[in-house]
This record gives sequence, structure tokens and C-alpha cells, in this order.
Amino acid sequence: MSATFDRPSLWARLQPIFSGFDGPLALAIALLAAGGLVTMYSAGYDSGTRFAGHARNMGLALVVLFVVAQISPQRLARLAVPLYALGVALLVATMLFGVTKKGATRWLHIGIDIQPSEVLKIAMPLMLAWWFQRREGQLRVLDFAAALLLLALPVALIVKQPDLGTAILVLSAGLYVIFFAGLSWRLIIPVLLLAAVAITALVLSEERICQAGVKWPLLHDYQKARVCTLLDPTKDPLGKGFHIIQGGIAIGSGGVTGKGFMKGTQTHLEFIPERTTDFVFAAFAEEFGLAGTLALILGFSFLILRGLMIAAEAPTQFARLLAGAVTLSFFTYAFVNMGMVSGILPVVGVPLPFISYGGTAMVTLGLGLGILMSIAKSRRLVQT
Repeated sequence: MSATFDRPSLWARLQPIFSGFDGPLALAIALLAAGGLVTMYSAGYDSGTRFAGHARNMGLALVVLFVVAQISPQRLARLAVPLYALGVALLVATMLFGVTKKGATRWLHIGIDIQPSEVLKIAMPLMLAWWFQRREGQLRVLDFAAALLLLALPVALIVKQPDLGTAILVLSAGLYVIFFAGLSWRLIIPVLLLAAVAITALVLSEERICQAGVKWPLLHDYQKARVCTLLDPTKDPLGKGFHIIQGGIAIGSGGVTGKGFMKGTQTHLEFIPERTTDFVFAAFAEEFGLAGTLALILGFSFLILRGLMIAAEAPTQFARLLAGAVTLSFFTYAFVNMGMVSGILPVVGVPLPFISYGGTAMVTLGLGLGILMSIAKSRRLVQT
């Protein structure tokens, strides 16, 4: 008598792939993605295929998230050194053979134009998390110095392109890893105090140092102009100050409840520059007001809180450092974008996660979220 076996259902075969996915994190991603699609439909209504492109980019990011979530943190650790080395090599190649657009050499042509600095947004925290994992239990001051050197090399190459926005994101991602690894507050507080003194001096001496012909060390003239415009955008309301002024008008005109979906006059009369990319937050705030803005901030806060919980419960130091740095990178994206649109930070090219249009940025976002999912899955496997 031959034995018979029941063929497993499709769900039974797929369940091991989806098991371990973090439900709260998936919920936060779904809510923010829905908000991004709604915002892009309105902000990009007069911009051809922006909505369809945004949906396609989100779909691609979702595929990346799903694939990366299947890779264990142990395998991710083995990718750290090769990915970091590849990223630095591509940055050097960009410096030597890169494509220059609008005065910046940020792209490398290999059949298509790619932006190698995007690789470092993930490779940098991977590399430093790997480094501190290897030094676990025997950390010395020299280990932190070596980590700072590993961080300084790609940041310096990105600043030279110049690309201050990406340099800030890579720098912050690396500093988050160093902080979580146990950097002493005795070293952090003096740096914060020095920064506060420098900002105060900058504000008090704005009239003198923002004059034409005055050079700033390490900064290009257009970067100096962005800082000076932030201090007083009314000096050039139709030129360099136009972005900040119009963004502020759009945010303020939204009031408490907003003008309503598809009813933003600043947006649809095209007063907001880059309304589907860097300044999409102004379009969102105009149509959904203070209530919508608070809901968006709560959504990001929930995502960040869940990411930090995943980091706190991670089974290894590598996973903990990586999850913490990736999570706080989302905070940096959101804070810098909202800050520059609101006029409290200089204008830099930093997108708002889920909301801003952009293929490379969306894929990088999916990669970071996939890493968080991978670490959450590994935690659940260890528990079971």
C-alpha cells in the first residue's frame, strides 16, 4: 500500500519567507507610503508621470526591502568590507573620471549615470558596525580614532564633489554607529558646545561675513550663499531666498487643517520650487495643514521608535549598532528636509523619506528598511 502525501498549499510554502516580518514596522511603512502616494498625486499632478514614477519607485523599494530582509545579519556583516571598499573606489573613480552637471562631479557613467555616494549611505554604517563588532570587549580610544578615519575618507571625497547634503547623511550615519558603540559624553559635549558657539558667532557676525568677496574655509561660494540666505532670505527674495520664502508661505497658508487635497494654490500655481522633490513637504503642509503635519511627524516618530526597539532587542552587537544607525538615519532625513523647508536649516539636497520623488533615494530607503526587517527576523528566530 503506497503512502499518499497532501500537497502543501501556496500559503504554506510561502509562510517561511514571510515569517518573522515585524508587523509594527510594516504598518509604519505602509502608512507613510500611502501618505507619500497621496502627496505625490497632488504635488505632481501637473508634472506628467511623477505619480506613476513615484509608485514604480516604491514598488522597486518594496522588492529591495523583501530581498534584503531574507539576508541574515551574519551575511550582511560579510558584505561590509567589500561594499565599503567598492563605495570608496567608486568615489575615487568619480573624482577622476566623473560626469559634471551644474558644477558638481557626482556621477559616474558606466552605461548609465550612477551616483556612487548613495552606496555609502548603507556601506558606512555596515563597515563601522563590523569594525566595532570585531573590537567587542576590548575597545580603546585608538579604535574610535580608526573608526573616525574610516568615516572621514568617504565624507571628504563626497564633500569635494561637492555634495554637502549626501555628506551630512553619510557623516551622521557613521557618527550614530560610533555613538552607540560607547563614545564617551565627555568627548561629545565639548563638540556640541563648540558647535553652539560657532552658530552663535555666525548669527551675530552675519552682516560682515556674508559680504561679497569674503571667502569661507572648506565651503564653496554657493554653499556660503545658502547659509547666508537662511540667516536673511529677504535680501534676495526673487533669487537665492525664493525657495525659503515660498516654502514658508505655503506652510503658513495651510493653517490648522490645510486647504484640502488638490487645493494648494502655492503648489498648483507653481510658486513652490522643486515641489515634488526637496520641497514636497511645503506642498504637503499647505494642503493638510498643521493637523496633517503632526500626523506625518507621528508616523516618522513611530517608525523611528520601532526601529530603536528592534536595535535594543538585536541579538548581536553588529545588528544592534547597524539597526540603531539605520533608524536614526531616517530621523536625519526627515529632520533636515523639514528643517530646510521650514527655514531653520540651510537648503541642501536631502529628500523626505516616502514623500519626495526620487528613484535612487527610494531604493536606498528600501535597503535600509530591509536591513531593519532582517534584524527583526533574526531576533525572532533566536527567541524561538
